[in-house]
Amino acid sequence: MIEKFEQNKRLFINYLKLEKSLSQNTIDSYNFDLELFLSFLQQESKVSSFAKINGNTIQEYINFLRNKKSKNESRYSDKSINRYLSTMKSFFSFLESEKIIKINPAENLDSPRVSRELPVVLNLDEINALLDAPDISDKFGLRDRAILELMYASGLRVSEVITITLKDLYFKDGYVRIFGKGSKERIVPTGSYAIKFVEKYLKESRIAFKKSYTEDYLFLNFRGRKLSRMAVWNIITKYASKAGIKKEIHPHTLRHTFATHLLEGGADIRIIQEMLGHTDISTTQIYTHIESSYLKEIHKTYHPRG
Repeated sequence: MIEKFEQNKRLFINYLKLEKSLSQNTIDSYNFDLELFLSFLQQESKVSSFAKINGNTIQEYINFLRNKKSKNESRYSDKSINRYLSTMKSFFSFLESEKIIKINPAENLDSPRVSRELPVVLNLDEINALLDAPDISDKFGLRDRAILELMYASGLRVSEVITITLKDLYFKDGYVRIFGKGSKERIVPTGSYAIKFVEKYLKESRIAFKKSYTEDYLFLNFRGRKLSRMAVWNIITKYASKAGIKKEIHPHTLRHTFATHLLEGGADIRIIQEMLGHTDISTTQIYTHIESSYLKEIHKTYHPRG
C-alpha cells in the first residue's frame, strides 16, 4: 500500500461531496480514476510512498495509459487520458491548497490534444419519426412518448429526466425546473407537444404504474419506481430502430438535437447555453460547428458549383 494515499483520497472525495456538491456519478468517476492511478503506483511504479510522487511519476502514468489496453482490449484514447490527467491535477491541486503537499506534481503537464468530434444530430424528419414511434394507446408507449417529447423539447440530460419530480412541473407557465450537474438548479422552457403528452401520461398512464411506495418522480417503471439511466437508453434505441433511423443514437442525441435545432432557428448561443445549463460557453459552441457543417452540406448538395 502506498503510504497516505487512501487517507488523502478520502479527504479529496469528502471535499467533492461536501464542498463542491458534485453528483454521485461524478464522484464515482473521480474515485475510479484515483483507484486506477493507485493500481499503477503499486504494480508498475517504483514509487514506495506518497511523498515521492513527482512530475516524472505522473508522466510515467500517462505513458503507461497510452500503451495499456482497457478492458475492451482497445487502447485508452487521448480523451480518456485527458480525463485521468484532469483528475490527477484536481486531486493534487486540492492537496496543495490544504498544505498537505508543497508542490502539485501534475500542474505543469500538458494534456494530449484531442480532435473534437461533432455529435450525432437528428434532422427534422428523423426526430419526428422517433417521436411518433411509440404506440400511445399502450401505457408504456404513452410514457415513452412523454419522455421523448420532454427530452427533445427541453434538452434534458438522461440523469435529469429520470429525477424530475411532479413538483418540478410548471406547465401553466410553460417551463420545468431541473437540477443538473452539481445539483445546480435551472428553469427550462418546454413545448406545447411535451406538455400535452406529459399531461396525458399523468392522467392515463402514470396512475397504472403507481404503487403505495411510489415516490414523487414523474416517470416510473412497471414496479412503480424511478426509471434507470439504462431504461431510458433502451427506450431511445428501441424507438430509433422502429423509426428506421440508421444513425447510432443515445439519450444525449436528443439534447444535441434540441440545441442544434434552436441554433438553426436563430436562437442566441448564450440563451442555448443557459437552457442547457453549461457553465462554459465553449461547451455550447460545439453546436455552431454542427450548424456550419450542416450549411456546408446544403451548399454542396444544392449549389451548381458546390
